[in-house]
Amino acid sequence: MAQVEARAEPLDWCITGGELIDGSGAARRAADIGLRGDRIVAVAAPGSLVGWPARQRVDARGQIVAPGFIDTHAHDERLLLQPPEGAHPKLSQGVTTVVTGNCGMSLAPLVTDAAPPPLDEFGQDGWRFERVADYLDALDAVGPATNAVVLVGHTTLRVRHMARTDRVADAREAAAMAHDLADALDAGAGGLSTGLFYPPARAATADEVLAVGAPLRAAPGAAGLVSMHIRDEGDGIAEALEEALAIGRGLGVPLVLSHHKLMGRANHGRSRQTLALIEQAAARQPVCLDCYPYDASATMLIPERVQQSRDVLISWSAVEPALAGRSLLAVAQARGVDPLALARSLLPAGAIYFAMDEADVERILAHPLTMVGSDGLAHASAHPRLWGSFPRVLGRYVRERGLLSLEAAVHKMTGLPAARFGLTDRGRVAPGAVADLVLFDPERVQDQATFTEPLRPSTGIQAVWLGGRLAHDAEGARDLHAGRALRRGSTHHTSAP
Repeated sequence: MAQVEARAEPLDWCITGGELIDGSGAARRAADIGLRGDRIVAVAAPGSLVGWPARQRVDARGQIVAPGFIDTHAHDERLLLQPPEGAHPKLSQGVTTVVTGNCGMSLAPLVTDAAPPPLDEFGQDGWRFERVADYLDALDAVGPATNAVVLVGHTTLRVRHMARTDRVADAREAAAMAHDLADALDAGAGGLSTGLFYPPARAATADEVLAVGAPLRAAPGAAGLVSMHIRDEGDGIAEALEEALAIGRGLGVPLVLSHHKLMGRANHGRSRQTLALIEQAAARQPVCLDCYPYDASATMLIPERVQQSRDVLISWSAVEPALAGRSLLAVAQARGVDPLALARSLLPAGAIYFAMDEADVERILAHPLTMVGSDGLAHASAHPRLWGSFPRVLGRYVRERGLLSLEAAVHKMTGLPAARFGLTDRGRVAPGAVADLVLFDPERVQDQATFTEPLRPSTGIQAVWLGGRLAHDAEGARDLHAGRALRRGSTHHTSAP
């Protein structure tokens, strides 16, 4: 237990009586926590801070104190700029930092009023940032509800520089994309993301990604990472993983495999194979993965995916908005039409696909290399993962299923992602660390969002601090502007080794 410093200056917050899970994976222990300004200044034995003057005291008996959770796979670009009224989908889960710009989709750098799918899932009225630096400056100006690490989307770069995206980028186009990436890295972006699965990037080759990602390799030291929504999560997943691993090796930077899963009945159980492949690669290169704790995925409506799924929920449709929330298979049966034909007639649209196996979800979640990410999209939030992912892990998979210890689960949400994304003074509870904290009830923490009611806040999250500011408590959001853009290379955010 750390030594307690001289008590001349009052604490801003004194949290006493709780059990500390510090984010390292170590066993919980009783501890009192002292905060001053934006820092943790004391982690002390129980009762040690009783006589220390404090402006605010919290009785945490029966509660867990942990680092604020890090959502390693978010699509919060617009949510960061426009916090909702009332409950917040991330603060209400204990999330204090999000990694956004995933799957090749970032809100910058692109100015357009005709973003193609899947970029249109952000809407058409937010594409106003010529440079990533402009977006980061906008976050600084508004003060987001959570901290944010911002990735640069390869698909966004393709749409910006290519009149047609159904082909490989030529040398001039790849150089222009690489220039934008270098500019973004200089501004503090966390790295590059890809979405080779999606139509606007499907024609891109590994060589194109290596050319666009060259600034990652060329910069002195580690300049960030590459996060990849791989080309195929179904029958061709092994080949798609090999391609992603080769790109990571070629760029010489850490690789994050996005929302790892197996799609389609024919691939149920193959997580044993894919995890073994990733483990073997991890002995040669820095690689990890994230996942969300559900057996259903959500993205743009892709007719070919209908046949892989036991059910498909329509999340939105520009052609028939009234079908939102309905089963595509049930609607097709009622109308006496082929489900694929119905899917094509609804485009552009979004959907939720029930095509995963729960055993694969559990096996991936439990793996030591796996972090937790929500993959939720605030402007198309028909999937409960936007509101429920982190409490669902703690409630369903820790308390109910016993899949993980509470310490291991918290590590996957805090210390592990902080190390992977180079957040050197976050993800842990220790003197000197940034005071991003969550206080939760281990017996009550539980997701409440469902596929029929996806916007319900979770229970059991008692308090959330960002940089020492109380952002959320049991009554709801308290401060929706306590976050900041975490710029790579600046204080609080340095590249991982």
